Amino acid sequence: MKNPLLKTGELGIFALGGLGEVGKNMYIFEIEDQIFIVDSGILFPDEHLLGIDYVIPDYTYLVENQERIAGLFITHAHEDHIGGIPYLLKKVEIPKIYAAGIAVDMIEYKLMEHKDIKAPQIVEYKSYYKYNFKDVEISFIRLNHSIPDMFGIVFRTKQGIIFHTGDFKVDYTPVGPSAEYDKLAAIGSEGVLCLLSDSTNAERDELIQSDSKIGKSINELFSRLPGRVLIATFASNMYRIQQIIEASVLNNRKVAVFGRSMERAIEIGMQTGYIKAPKDTIITGEQFNRMKPNELTILVTGSQGEPLAALSRIANGSHRQVKALPGDTVIFSSSPIPGNQEGVNRTINKLFRLDIDVITHGPLADTHTSGHGAQQDLKLILSLTKPKLFIPIHGEHRMLKHHKALAIECGVDPKNILVMDNGDVAAVSDSSIRLAGQVTHGEVYIDGTGIGDIGSQVIKERKLLSEEGLFSVILSINSETKKLVNDPTIISRGFIYMKGNEEITASLANEAKKIAVAELGKKLYNELNLKQAIIDHLNHQIFELTQRRPLVIPVVVDLK
Repeated sequence: MKNPLLKTGELGIFALGGLGEVGKNMYIFEIEDQIFIVDSGILFPDEHLLGIDYVIPDYTYLVENQERIAGLFITHAHEDHIGGIPYLLKKVEIPKIYAAGIAVDMIEYKLMEHKDIKAPQIVEYKSYYKYNFKDVEISFIRLNHSIPDMFGIVFRTKQGIIFHTGDFKVDYTPVGPSAEYDKLAAIGSEGVLCLLSDSTNAERDELIQSDSKIGKSINELFSRLPGRVLIATFASNMYRIQQIIEASVLNNRKVAVFGRSMERAIEIGMQTGYIKAPKDTIITGEQFNRMKPNELTILVTGSQGEPLAALSRIANGSHRQVKALPGDTVIFSSSPIPGNQEGVNRTINKLFRLDIDVITHGPLADTHTSGHGAQQDLKLILSLTKPKLFIPIHGEHRMLKHHKALAIECGVDPKNILVMDNGDVAAVSDSSIRLAGQVTHGEVYIDGTGIGDIGSQVIKERKLLSEEGLFSVILSINSETKKLVNDPTIISRGFIYMKGNEEITASLANEAKKIAVAELGKKLYNELNLKQAIIDHLNHQIFELTQRRPLVIPVVVDLK
C-alpha cells in the first residue's frame, strides 16, 4: 500500500529517530512503493528518564508496511546506528540487512545476545558494490569517522540521486583507508537531487584534528608517564584502541583490558585485522598484577562516567581486580556526550581524591578528536555534491538550523531546504521538496527486558517518587455492612519521617476516615470512587500542610 501522503512521481524521506536529537538514528526512504531503512539505532537516556536503559523509535509505521520493506542498510557500527536492530527484528520482518566490514561482526555479536530473534541474512557490501531494486540502484561511498568502515549511501532513482552521508569528518591523514572524495565529486557533477548530511558539529567553526595526530599525542604522553597508565575510550573506537596498543608497544608496556564491551571490541578488531598487536602484548587479568607499574597500560571502559563501567568501579574502589595506586595516571581519550558531563566529573573527582593524575582532552594534551565534521567539512561535502535539495539530519534542532545556514552559504536555495522533526515526511519530486505530513512516530522505552511497557506516565511517577516521595493510606472495610473495620493505617516513604510528625499523619488519617465513611454511606458504593476521593482530598490537604505533592496511593482491603 502506497504512502497516502505522497503524490504520483514523488518519493518520501523521513526519520523515525535522529532529528532533534543525537541518537536512535533511523531514516526511511520510500521509493517506488519500496521502503529502504537506513540505520536502526538506540538513544542512551539522560538522567530524567529514571531507570530506563535505552530509548528506541516507535516502529508502528514499519510494522504496518513491512511487506514493502526492501532491506535495512547500515552506514557504520556505532550503537546509535545499530543498537536498535535486535528490538526492530522482534517487531518487524526485515528481508535482509546490508552492512560493511566491522559492522557485520558487531551486528552478529549483538544478535547472538538475543536468542529469541530469527535473524535475517546479513549481506556484506564493499564500497564498489551496487544493488538493484525496482527502479532504484544503491551504491556506497567510503567516508572517514571514528570507527572503521563508515559508508555514505547513494540512491539512484527516477527523480535523481539521493545521497545520505551517514556520520563523517574530513580527515586528510586518516588512520584507516582514505575517504572516496572522487566519488563525491562524480555524483556532484552527475547532479545530486537531494543531500541528507550529518549536522552534529554544525555549530563548530574550527578544525577537527586528524585521528593520526591523536596517535602521536598519546605516544608522547606514554613516553613521559612513569607509573601505570589507565586509559578510557569508547569501545567502538577501533582506531584509538590500535593507537593505544601501538603507543604501549613503543614504550615497552603490556596492555590489560577491563570492561565487557572493550574485551568484545578487541576480539572483533583482531578478527577483522583492525587491531594488530605483537604476541603477548595483551595480557590477562591474572598476569597484570605481576607487572611493574611502568610496564603496564590498563585499557578500560567508562569514558562517559557510566556507573557500572570499569573506570567508575576503579574510582569507587569496588573493582575486583584493579585497585587505584598512587602514581597512576588516568587518561580520558574521549569527550563527554551531551548529558554525561556530570557522571564524568564525578569519576574525575573520585580519582583526584585517590591522588591520581587525570589527563583529559584540552590545550595541554590532544587525547581525543571528534568523529563528526565541523563547519568547513560540512561545506566541503555541500560544495562537492552541489545538491538541489537539502535535508540536515543527525542532530539537535539548533544543529540542523546551523547546517541549513551553511547550505544557504554554499548556494542551496532556502526554499529547497527542509529542517524536519522525527515523523515529518518530505515529499521529493525531480525539482522540488515539500512537507507532506506526518507518519506515526515517538519514543519507546526499554527497561530491563521490557520493550515499550514503560510509558511516559510511569516515568512521571518515578520522577514524582524521586522528588516528592510516597504517601499510602490502607483502609480495611466491609462492603456488605458498608462499615470501616479499622482506623486507616498510614505508610510514608521519602515524604515525611513518621516519628516526630505524628500530628500530621494522625490528621491525614482522620481526613481519610471521614471520606471513607462518607463514601460507604452513599447508596451506590464504588471502590474506584472511594480511592479517587481520597487521592483528591489528601493531595489538597498535604499540600496545604507541607507544600509538597507526594504520590498518594490508597489501598482498600475488603473484608466482607
